[in-house]
Amino acid sequence: MRNFRLGLVVNPYSGIGGAVALKGSDGAEIRAEALRRGAQLRSGLRAQTALQELLPCANKIEWFTCAGAMGADLLAALGMPCSVVYRPSAAQTEAHDTQAAVAALTNKELDLLIFAGGDGTARDIVAALGNSVIPVVGIPAGVKIHSGVYAITPKAAGQVVAQLIQGELTTLRQADVMDIDEQAFRVGTVRAKRYGELSVPGALEYMQAVKVGGKESDELVLGDIAADIVEGMDEQALYVMGSGSTVEAIMFELGLPNTLLGVDLVAGGRLIAADVTAAQIEQAMAGYNKTYLVITLIGGQGHIFGRGNQQLSPSVIQHIPRENILVVATKKKLQALEGRPLIADTGDTALDEQLSGFMTVTTGYHDKTMVAVRSAN
Repeated sequence: MRNFRLGLVVNPYSGIGGAVALKGSDGAEIRAEALRRGAQLRSGLRAQTALQELLPCANKIEWFTCAGAMGADLLAALGMPCSVVYRPSAAQTEAHDTQAAVAALTNKELDLLIFAGGDGTARDIVAALGNSVIPVVGIPAGVKIHSGVYAITPKAAGQVVAQLIQGELTTLRQADVMDIDEQAFRVGTVRAKRYGELSVPGALEYMQAVKVGGKESDELVLGDIAADIVEGMDEQALYVMGSGSTVEAIMFELGLPNTLLGVDLVAGGRLIAADVTAAQIEQAMAGYNKTYLVITLIGGQGHIFGRGNQQLSPSVIQHIPRENILVVATKKKLQALEGRPLIADTGDTALDEQLSGFMTVTTGYHDKTMVAVRSAN
């Protein structure tokens, strides 16, 4: 199984204005005044508190970060090797450094992005990520922490990430990125604004739902999963629909016949081929600019490839971007794995390694869960 690919961005000056009564850290002149008043850089220390929680699983992590105080120095101090993908041009980093760093990190197929800062940093993160679906965990280090993308404490941030790496069931949710007008705040006016949203792990959210809501109704949950997938379908793309009852529910939602133990092809809301072979899939893919694959897992085993869907050959899978592989399953089915990862057993060792890491599984309507995937080898 390939290591978990984690990105790290630290805003070294985040929170610098708080202790010296400047009520924020936005702007070079504010940071300069904070330093003149004797403020200390504490963002790195808070990030260190979070990352110390990952030391027991350090051998499972591949780190990508920025030079110096933006990440590399911290990881070196903890004895964690890393790849540096961005170097700031000046000692005092600015918002454009955070955004440029995140842009560089998005090319590294990250499973998760960890960042330390405040609401201003979260704004820079959401601006740089754009349409990227990379989930994030924020380490609270700023004066203003109004955004929902941060853990409650730095230690809690590390614990959430450790849960993911250990394969514990963790849902994903969309959290608002908020920030206030610092100039207005300094004269006693709180004026907040929403700047977007980011995907974050909803730690313990799943267990609480079980205690309150009781058991899932398979029929209702399958309908919710189907509604979510159908709502997001691209009319111009080809959809390779895998086997199994969860995928069958999606075909039912579309009003299309389904091959329960086979693979069907859908485009523009129509069934264009049923019970296809690997060769037929490849031939159909050549006629579309974008292809998505919808699959589920084998109950009790966790295989997403290599069991009952051999039509999805390595050659087929290699031509579908990893982010276009849509895994669907009920939380009950995931819980039955008792923390074991999903398994990729395509018959191609290198491909299985590429598929390893975190994948998001659609488990309901606008409800997703992060699950680890590992190679069968």
